[in-house]
Amino acid sequence: MSRGMSRLPFLVLLACVVLAGCSQAMPSIGGSAPQEGRSGPKRVVAAIQDDPHTVFQKLNPASRVRGVDALEFLVDSGLTVLGADGGRRAVIAEAVPTAENGLWKVFSDGTMETTWKIKPGVQWHDGVPFTSDDLLFTLEVARDADLAIFRENGYAFLADAAAPDPATITVRWKQPYIDADTLFSSSLALPIAKHSLEQAYREKVAETDFIGNSYWSTDFVGTGPFKLKDWERSSHLTVAANDKYVLGRPQLDEIEVRFISDANTLMANVLAGSVEVIIGRSLSGPQAVQVRDTWTEGRMAVSYDNWLAQYPQFINPTPAIIANLQFRRAAVEAINRQQLADVLLPGQSAVADSWLYPNQPLYKDIEAREVTHYPYDPRQAAQMLEGLGYTRGADGILRDSSGQKLTVEARTTAGDDLREKMIYSIIDDWKAVGIESTTNIVPRQLADDLEYRATFPSFELVRNPNDLRGIASLHSRNTAGPENQFRVTGNRSRYQSPELDSLVDKYLVTIPMQERLQVLSQIVRHISQNLNIMGIIYNSSPTLISNRLINVSGGGGGGGSANQTWNAHEWDVR
Repeated sequence: MSRGMSRLPFLVLLACVVLAGCSQAMPSIGGSAPQEGRSGPKRVVAAIQDDPHTVFQKLNPASRVRGVDALEFLVDSGLTVLGADGGRRAVIAEAVPTAENGLWKVFSDGTMETTWKIKPGVQWHDGVPFTSDDLLFTLEVARDADLAIFRENGYAFLADAAAPDPATITVRWKQPYIDADTLFSSSLALPIAKHSLEQAYREKVAETDFIGNSYWSTDFVGTGPFKLKDWERSSHLTVAANDKYVLGRPQLDEIEVRFISDANTLMANVLAGSVEVIIGRSLSGPQAVQVRDTWTEGRMAVSYDNWLAQYPQFINPTPAIIANLQFRRAAVEAINRQQLADVLLPGQSAVADSWLYPNQPLYKDIEAREVTHYPYDPRQAAQMLEGLGYTRGADGILRDSSGQKLTVEARTTAGDDLREKMIYSIIDDWKAVGIESTTNIVPRQLADDLEYRATFPSFELVRNPNDLRGIASLHSRNTAGPENQFRVTGNRSRYQSPELDSLVDKYLVTIPMQERLQVLSQIVRHISQNLNIMGIIYNSSPTLISNRLINVSGGGGGGGSANQTWNAHEWDVR
């Protein structure tokens, strides 16, 4: 565990804080945060660990730019939102469609209908009324075959939509779809302003013409609790309270969001008091703990929303043995995953064998019945590898019958301290059983190259959602390839299984909860047995929050999201 574990850069910065009286010497991109007792507007300084190009998450595939999802919740709202308790709440809509209130109807022929009523007086940030015409336009854009970036599996179930009046929209579905109530939210087809974008949409020649429009960034018009006030690329943006917000004017007057990509600089800004909360996915657990143990003016909150997993390549893997289940099982059992959890996320994590993470209500029942556990057993891992025809050379590395070394590439993307530390420990464990590994820490310049990311040769270590939201992504149709310009995301392993496809399709159309859970159990069992995704540890998402702030939580949007801003209209200061 020694490689990549140095704390020196952070400790040097921390010494600067102590010696220079904190705020004077710290690397920062602006002045200090507002202090207690200061008169004037209520203002908070937040930070994200990236330099965003948009505030609209759909234009940020695979969340490659950190913090865009959190910015979106500041400036935009859907008809509904997923709260911290996992329940869906009405925002712009008067009610969430349910069978009980009659707004969600399933007909005898297998079709469905969902209806939303818009609350009176809802406006876009520029004062234009929000109407059902905006929702019809949103669906037109989202389902446009020429706009691949907006593509979602859920649209395949949609038949048509009608708006009988400015405050009502009814959507008809070809077949049952369990996530129909998420339409027109951040999960699926977040509303866009027709009056701002229709001309650009009608005149577009290529997708880049439309998604490059300044509407998506500096000229954004949303319906959220805050309006975009200013934006300086590579520096910061500021949002101001929306007096006409549908849920009431926010408690805060302004939030400045600074863009600080370097982890050590971000940590130092928090300790210096110039940043009061970090939003979006940011610091790793070990980094946040370093700050927590020194920071007397704030706290660390933790939510659970994903796992860290090795995704094996299933299309033309190198070496080809990666497609062999016995090899993948040996590769998992060779990794001391409990040690990784104990050292990197002490008290915050556990070994990840199940697709569902532990704080989900369904986890205990399904985990006990359906999950195969793979203990740390390097002796057995070595035996399984030898059983595949490999023999150890004098250097301890396995070779096949032709004398070729068993060598894999271990890949992850740069900028995530936790993953970088993990990958070096994993390759040490693999070497102990005879697997030679080369390490590829993908630089940020290559991280957006879709073909390069999809065609990794062996394994990619990824931080990825592993819950009910991500089940649709497991389907073969989400396999990136030349036929879709590698624009499709989700199925990172590019694993294609008719059995799993059938289960995913069945899950997405099974409305009765008991039957749905039975299908979910089969999906979890399939992943566990086939190791098409190789879980390492469950990931905690830490958030650093100043004691000055009120009503800011470690996550929201379903009890496991890094979107701390889901309730930003309720944020306040002491």
